[in-house]
Order: sequence, then C-alpha cells, then structure tokens
Amino acid sequence: MKRLSVTFMVMLFILLPYHSIQAGAAAKTSQGEQAFVKNCAVCHASGGNIVNTAKPINKKALETRGIRKLTDIVRQMRNPGPGMTRFDDKTIPDKEARAIAEYILKTFK
Repeated sequence: MKRLSVTFMVMLFILLPYHSIQAGAAAKTSQGEQAFVKNCAVCHASGGNIVNTAKPINKKALETRGIRKLTDIVRQMRNPGPGMTRFDDKTIPDKEARAIAEYILKTFK
C-alpha cells in the first residue's frame, strides 16, 4: 500500500506541472483567435485569402474595401460576396463574431 501511495505522489508531481503549462497556454489564446482558427483560418491563414488572393484580410487591404471597424467585418461575415461562406448568427453568435473581428484587426496589420 505504501508503494502505491508513493507511486501516486510521484505521478502527481510529474503530471501537475504539465497540466498547468497546458492550461496556461490555452488561457493565452483569446476567444477571437480560437474562433478564427476554427472558422476562418482554412481560407484566411496568416491573413491571406486562398479563394481570392486579391482580397487578403490585412488592415490595408480591408480599408481599401471600406472595411475599417469591427462592425464592418461582422457585416462581411454575415453577408459575404461570392466565394466566401456565409456565417449567420446561429453559426457564429454575435459575441464570437465580434471577437473574431477584433482578432483580425489586432493581428493582421
């Protein structure tokens, strides 16, 4: 029984720091980044656009298309042009859509 207790304590000391590291890494990833990776990164990896390379999502390119604010990005997500998947509020709720938009504006400059 003593051997089992010692083994358990050793495993606890080994695994606990690993779990804390993993939890810390997840906490550093914003909701917007997580949602972007889940819903957008397939076509917009690194701020590009695999469907239409002339329309990346960096700040300068967005501004030339009149997209400057969070609400502009959300509107584009809700009613995109040809080639982009439409994300309604059931697919991506408004709070999550705003988090994605904020992530885009902060990340792809």
